[in-house]
Amino acid sequence: MTKLNYQNAKFMLSVANLNQLPDDQGIEVAIVGCSNAGKSSVLNALTQNKSLARTSKTPGRTQLINFFSLDENRRIVDLPGYGYAKVPEEIKRKWQGLLDAYLRNRHCLQGLILVMDSRHPLKEFDQDMLRWCNECELPVHVLLNKTDKLIHSAMSHTVHAVNKTLAAYPNVTVQPFSALRKTGLDILQKKLNEWYKN
Repeated sequence: MTKLNYQNAKFMLSVANLNQLPDDQGIEVAIVGCSNAGKSSVLNALTQNKSLARTSKTPGRTQLINFFSLDENRRIVDLPGYGYAKVPEEIKRKWQGLLDAYLRNRHCLQGLILVMDSRHPLKEFDQDMLRWCNECELPVHVLLNKTDKLIHSAMSHTVHAVNKTLAAYPNVTVQPFSALRKTGLDILQKKLNEWYKN
């Protein structure tokens, strides 16, 4: 395969139902997180494209599964964020059903990037995702985002505490990250490169 250049990411399509998904082939890596964790900002930092994923001061703007192509065989998938968004429960349940069905049935999915706010890690939604991925043996890479808002000692304490909590999960890795300062971008790219080689 050709060397990956994440700046080549291009929007493919948005889907609201499973029957709209692209063919289940190639390699996909999905990104997910509570809707105020900075998921879109992480995606934009990774691709060095500030307009690739919509960011908003109103969390919960990602209401569909959004696919971005890196090349003809590899894709980044931006999953709906929820848990904070002020939307009707009926819509939340639809998001959750779509998310669950995608994660359970998508054979080309190689791993999950789970974005957390480093100031408030391991929320109930995060822990639910980790338990589900552990049961399905799906690798997870946790991004403790917004570390620019923490002093160094607080960041170190958070990373240590999260690593300790997640020690029981064999397929989970953790790193500090700042989408604003692009701190940890090289580590994230290295992890993604591993998954996209499978």
